[in-house]
Amino acid sequence: MAKRTESGDKKPTLPSDPRGFLTTEGGGRTISRYRKNQQVFSQDSSSDAIFYILKGRVKIIVHSEQGKEAVIAILGPDEFFGEGCLTGQTRRLSTASAITECDIMRITKSTAMDILREEPAFSEMFLAHVLARTIRVEADLIDQLFNSSEKRLARALLLLANFGNDGKPQKIVAKVSQETLAEMIGTTRSRVSHFMNKFRKMGFIDYNGHLEVHNSLLNVVLHDQPHISGGKSDPGKLSGKAK
Repeated sequence: MAKRTESGDKKPTLPSDPRGFLTTEGGGRTISRYRKNQQVFSQDSSSDAIFYILKGRVKIIVHSEQGKEAVIAILGPDEFFGEGCLTGQTRRLSTASAITECDIMRITKSTAMDILREEPAFSEMFLAHVLARTIRVEADLIDQLFNSSEKRLARALLLLANFGNDGKPQKIVAKVSQETLAEMIGTTRSRVSHFMNKFRKMGFIDYNGHLEVHNSLLNVVLHDQPHISGGKSDPGKLSGKAK
C-alpha cells in the first residue's frame, strides 16, 4: 500500500490560489507516493475521493467481464481523475494505475464538494478540467469510429508528446510500451510495431535512446496518405526506448 498520512475531514482553509490547496495536506487532503505499476484504485472499488496528480503519469484502464482490457486515458501532472464520485457514482468504473513513480493528492468527496461550493477559483479550475476531458473523450470516440488504426496511433503519439498545448511539446517522463499504445487505440501490438517502423522510415519519429515525435507526424492525421512535410522541427520526446 502507498504510505499515506490521514488528516481527517476537517473543513479546509480555502486558499485564493487553488494550486496551493492541491499541494498541501490537511482537511481531507492527503498526498501519497505510488510506485510504478501500483494501483491507485481498482475497478468496482468504493468511489469516495477524487485525485490530483502532482508528479508522474497514471493510466486509466477498463476491464470487461471476458477479461479484455483497454487503456482509456493516460494522465499527467495537474490533471484530476476519479471525479465520478461527485456525480453519485458509488463504485469505480475503471482502474487507475501508476505508470511511473507518482505523487498524488487524494481529496475526500466531502472536502471536494465543500471547496467546489465555496471557492470560485477552484470551481473554475475544476470545471475547465471537466470540459477539457469531455472534449477529449468526444474526440477519442470520433477517432475510434472514423479513423484507421494508423491515424489513431499518430494522434495518440502527438497527444502524448503534448502537441497542441501552446505549440510547446514537452518531454514525457513515462515509458509507453507498444502494448499500451495498442490498448489505447484498439488494435494489436504487431500493427503498432508496423506503423511505428513506417513512421520512423518516413521521418515522422526517431528512436535515439528516446522516442522523438516530430510535428510532421500531423500529416498522418490530416491526410489520408502520409507524406513528409515540414521537416523535423519541434520534437516532443517520450523518455525511454520504445518496445
